[in-house]
Amino acid sequence: MKEHSVTLAHGSGGQAMAGLIRELFLEIFDDPELARLEDQARLESPAGKLAMTTDASVIDPIFFPGGDIGKLAVCGTVNDLAVGGARPLYLSCAFILEEGLPLADLRRIASSMKAAAARAGIRIVTGDTKVVPRGAADKVFITTCGVGEIPPGVNLGAANIRPGDRILISGFIGDHGAAVLDARGELALEHTLESDCRPLNHLVAHLLSACPNGVHALRDPTRGGVAAVLNEFAQTCGHCLRLRETELPMREAVRGMCEILGLDPLYLANEGKLVAVVAPKIAETALAALRDHPDGRDAAIVGEVTETPSGMVILHTIFGGERIVDLPMGEQLPRIC
Repeated sequence: MKEHSVTLAHGSGGQAMAGLIRELFLEIFDDPELARLEDQARLESPAGKLAMTTDASVIDPIFFPGGDIGKLAVCGTVNDLAVGGARPLYLSCAFILEEGLPLADLRRIASSMKAAAARAGIRIVTGDTKVVPRGAADKVFITTCGVGEIPPGVNLGAANIRPGDRILISGFIGDHGAAVLDARGELALEHTLESDCRPLNHLVAHLLSACPNGVHALRDPTRGGVAAVLNEFAQTCGHCLRLRETELPMREAVRGMCEILGLDPLYLANEGKLVAVVAPKIAETALAALRDHPDGRDAAIVGEVTETPSGMVILHTIFGGERIVDLPMGEQLPRIC
């Protein structure tokens, strides 16, 4: 490729597009199934249940401390599979590229995707590329689809949650949302915040290995944060999920940013944390398993499930009172993932 940025010809289906695919995507992703350049990937079907998910990434800025839109796209899809108990197998990716995007940026994004996929153990096997005129998009949007295998006996879901269950979080909350906001250059913070963007499938596998029975539900708290996930759990299971504010793991820099800007950290996006609801008899074992893994060393038990008030999330505040944690009415921070 002689060009240094994306042109409309890169989306034309002709020589320029072929060059972009062969000299950038095929070279970086380096998968034999992808290299066949068919309109579909032909994959071996493992025995048992399959999980499938799709996601779209439209983050601003596309590069941020701790990650970029490519890493985010892979990790988001892997994590959606992982919290269903699935072992990620295959990934597809579709790129919408804005005319003028530097090819060096696209190469950096693709390389980041390759590294994230390798860490997660998932193969990028098929994809698509479209180019739109300058101003019709914002640099690059990525849509991904993932397929994974659910091992026999694994059945995770909010409908399994029962009164008495314990609520665990695998680490500090709000890191991703705070890091992206800081990366937009609108704040002058003393400490650089870094996104927690990472694949969670190895952490989930470690947890399920240590606790083959009693893990009732898992979810990664992305858009809408911990508050959105717990409200979804509460509405599905029909019970009350209660949090203790004093137990919520949070970095002081994130806490300080939220206090300055009037943000609620429970609603900030995370891209490398999971929320687990487990039976009370295995809560300490589950906590130890999470802390035993590098991606869960700051895990904490942050609450429990009660029968009433039905379908609600209640926060026990540091002042000794209680408040309802409702679903977010809108996005605190747009274009966050």
